[in-house]
Amino acid sequence: MRVRSLAMAKAPIITPQGEDFPRWYQDVLNKAQLAENGPVRGTMVIRPYAYAIWERMVSEMDARIKAAGAQNAYFPLFIPENYLQREAEHVEGFSPELAVVTHGGGKELEEPVVVRPTSETVIGEYMSKWIQSYRDLPLLLNQWANVVRWELRPRLFLRTSEFLWQEGHCAHASQADAAAYADRILREVYEDFMVNELAIPVFTGRKIPEERFAGAINTLSCEAMMRDGKALQMGTSHELGQNFARAFDIGYQDENGERQLCWTTSWGTSTRMMGGLIMAHGDDRGLLVPPRIAAVQAVVILVKDDDAGAVGDSTRRIGAELAAAGVRVKVDDAASTPFGRRATDWELKGVPVRIEVGPRDLAENLVTVVRRDTGEKFPVALNELTVKVAGLLEEIQSSMLSEATARRDAATVTVNSIGEAVEAAATGFARIPFDLLADGGVDELGRSAVTVRCLQLEDGSTPVEDHAPGAIALVARSY
Repeated sequence: MRVRSLAMAKAPIITPQGEDFPRWYQDVLNKAQLAENGPVRGTMVIRPYAYAIWERMVSEMDARIKAAGAQNAYFPLFIPENYLQREAEHVEGFSPELAVVTHGGGKELEEPVVVRPTSETVIGEYMSKWIQSYRDLPLLLNQWANVVRWELRPRLFLRTSEFLWQEGHCAHASQADAAAYADRILREVYEDFMVNELAIPVFTGRKIPEERFAGAINTLSCEAMMRDGKALQMGTSHELGQNFARAFDIGYQDENGERQLCWTTSWGTSTRMMGGLIMAHGDDRGLLVPPRIAAVQAVVILVKDDDAGAVGDSTRRIGAELAAAGVRVKVDDAASTPFGRRATDWELKGVPVRIEVGPRDLAENLVTVVRRDTGEKFPVALNELTVKVAGLLEEIQSSMLSEATARRDAATVTVNSIGEAVEAAATGFARIPFDLLADGGVDELGRSAVTVRCLQLEDGSTPVEDHAPGAIALVARSY
């Protein structure tokens, strides 16, 4: 008898989200084989399955970054300590997180070097050499790299001492150009990627001064709601004004031959998006990966072979046909491992579509298809499978975004007092007139571990100044 019930297999135990969300998160990391703690506290090892998803993120993000006009480059991991000290607010903001190298090659260094926490200062040094004329502007750079920020309370993907990211650094001729580009990156690169690839809806807005990037005159952010109602900052884009240009003499000769200072921007997203992917979509069965970002979009599982090996051959042929049609597919024909265990493992990894191939169905030219998001099972004729899977992947992608949006919107409420905001933030987001947070309201929220995630106007657009009339504060607990 063919075993189809996953309950009959010994499934990994996942702590229910409603019982202990942090424990659930850790269970998914471990049992879906995503990441582990590194040998130094605060570091992480990203396992192949998770890294393959990260590579998909990099590919999709990189294409959008290049479409926005930026070029990739690479800058050193080590930064002279004096570079950071040139921009006082910047070094003050990062000082508690810096990793400093004092010895190298068995000798004490004449000047300590900092392991980059971000690269405004070192890139600023080279921008000052590369920019001479207004014709050299805008200079739009991006690098994919690792950075180190000494994290006191590490959590895999969310807060680690070393993480992977992209960081854009740009120089512009005017404040208007800089502001427009910072906004373009936020919307055309970050928001578009998060919504259309990760299927995660985000609120975008302006950070309050207390929450801005160190040295910035404005920070824009993408804020997403996780399934426990907390906020996760998924990406930021900063206007740096002329602070770094002044510190590093980043200037140009304008059309009239006069020397002008540049206006600079920086922007970044990181492996924190992996944490967001897990917590925004995962359920009590494990990870759930949107098809467009999935490294494995469909898994073809051999249920049971016959004596002649014909079912195994068919399983591999189906996999090859799907791959030829452009589906990222994995064939699991390890019949020596019980089917129930294998099916549960793939469900835990969140593969969007599972295709089960067994002798009974094959005898009728059928396979069984299973949707990971809904758990729905249904038979599909072999000659219709490729078209069906392609359509199903798009249907799942759309459904996941719709469900995540509905979940977020249902847990976002409008309030008219700080007390109501704190109460609402216990389970989701609150929108409160920013005027109500004047005279210590931000600090009052903070005493209940609630922060202002960003400011919006009533129509959801972004204010262009810190104290714009009618600004609405989006507040929540956060990671």
